[in-house]
Amino acid sequence: MTERSNLNHRLKGLGFALGTQMKLYGEEFEVAGEPIIVDEKIVMVDAIEKKSGERKRVRIPLPILNIAHDRAA
Repeated sequence: MTERSNLNHRLKGLGFALGTQMKLYGEEFEVAGEPIIVDEKIVMVDAIEKKSGERKRVRIPLPILNIAHDRAA
């Protein structure tokens, strides 16, 4: 597995898997796609905001990315 696919797998294990519901940035979302890795510190995910039903691309917070990176070590 490549580093990107490992990171993707670890993020899914942290709750960024299709259909998962979560609260980020004070809003509730349902994950609607795979994590999109821009680089090691910028990862986005397509999600549907529960309140409006609007599809948004949301940045995964850096502390969560750090946890995902630490799990690889």
